[in-house]
Amino acid sequence: MAIAGKFSRKLSKTADTCLPPRERAIPVTVESLDQEGRGVAHADGKVIFIEGALPGEIVTYNAYRKKASFELAQVGQVLKPSFARVSPQCSYFGLCGGCSMQHLDVRAQVASKQRVLEDNLRHIGRVEPELILPAVHGEAWGYRYRARLSVRYVRKKDAVLVGFHEKRSSFVADMQGCEVIPPRVSDLIMPLRQLVASLSIRERLPQIEVSLGENVDVLVLRILEPLLPEDEALLRNFADRHRIQFFLQPGGPQSAFPFYPENAPELSYILPEFDIVMPFHPTEFTQVNPAMNRMLVRRVLSLLNPQPGERIADLFCGLGNFTLPIARRGAQVVGYEGSTALLQRARENADCNGLASNAQFAEANLFEVKEGWMREQGHFDKLLIDPPREGAIAAATSIDEEGDTSPRRIVYVSCNPATLARDAGVLVHRKGYTLKAAGVINMFPHTAHVESIALFEQARAG
Repeated sequence: MAIAGKFSRKLSKTADTCLPPRERAIPVTVESLDQEGRGVAHADGKVIFIEGALPGEIVTYNAYRKKASFELAQVGQVLKPSFARVSPQCSYFGLCGGCSMQHLDVRAQVASKQRVLEDNLRHIGRVEPELILPAVHGEAWGYRYRARLSVRYVRKKDAVLVGFHEKRSSFVADMQGCEVIPPRVSDLIMPLRQLVASLSIRERLPQIEVSLGENVDVLVLRILEPLLPEDEALLRNFADRHRIQFFLQPGGPQSAFPFYPENAPELSYILPEFDIVMPFHPTEFTQVNPAMNRMLVRRVLSLLNPQPGERIADLFCGLGNFTLPIARRGAQVVGYEGSTALLQRARENADCNGLASNAQFAEANLFEVKEGWMREQGHFDKLLIDPPREGAIAAATSIDEEGDTSPRRIVYVSCNPATLARDAGVLVHRKGYTLKAAGVINMFPHTAHVESIALFEQARAG
């Protein structure tokens, strides 16, 4: 499944012409998948991106956007199905925009993501790994412990919808459950619809953020007006009946506070292999898939191989998801992060896990550091980079070119293969590193999201 990546990335920058869907009667053969999980075909000199089509299939399609050089379409009839095509487990697949690949066997999903990674490394970074790491994958259903559910009161129907947005739409899907969030939360969608419908602020409550921990399940209600006393009573009754905790968020994410019960257990996740408990606030970033996060941390630590006496930097450290396991292995680690609030949380987490002596933290805007910045931080034996989708171009550029102070090993965790590939090009072609290995972690099954990991070593390193 080759990937039409470069062309696909240009689509968001191009004005589209929206048309009523019209089925093309002449069949086309699907050649590959693009980075959004759409089938790629050619017809009449155009590239056709077809939602719901798989490589090797012969299909008709319904175009909904047309430009001179490409069309966006939905699959019409599948005249010759792929061997990897499966029946979607979720009855809302195709309507709900939360998943895009349920029609593709999970093993084939992982293989397609691996190809996305390899194609980006080759075409953007002009690099190829010496070794392809075995893909890391786990449960495909009920994995999502973090979710942002949209809420909409439909005045004409006098009813409330709670769920994900419809595909390519601002409307909320009319769904009664979700296969990728745990059943105990999926089962709350209908009761939540009824609860919100009974509130005085049902038209001023646009979002419910779900955050599940080891000992408590939290629902954060985004409220644009204060609750009335009768609203508060309804929330308390709901929380008691369904054994959840409500937070209220009147402003930005930092404004969220516990409403009821106030004495609930602290929200946290665990890394049992490293004897670490990680408390977090429900609006702070954590991985949505805790089982895969544990496997990711294990793989990172295996590749980084921290040793007592080594000094290691963790860039974009967040809450300390990697920093604390590195410290637990006996290395001295410095976590860098641009958010003061996250740094405070990371320090607290290090302290409560008894790792404050091995883990220090420093504030830095890692998107704006200059060349030579890494040298100014002192010598690091190894480096971990875990940036957001924007990547870490400034941090990569700040590393000395084959200098004695540059780390001999770098592990890079990425949620965007395009920016990983760009930064890999800098590390290999400008900074003297070798891309030793790369592979994917299927953090988001049934979506086109590609989480990956890459290992770099100084070319002269033994």
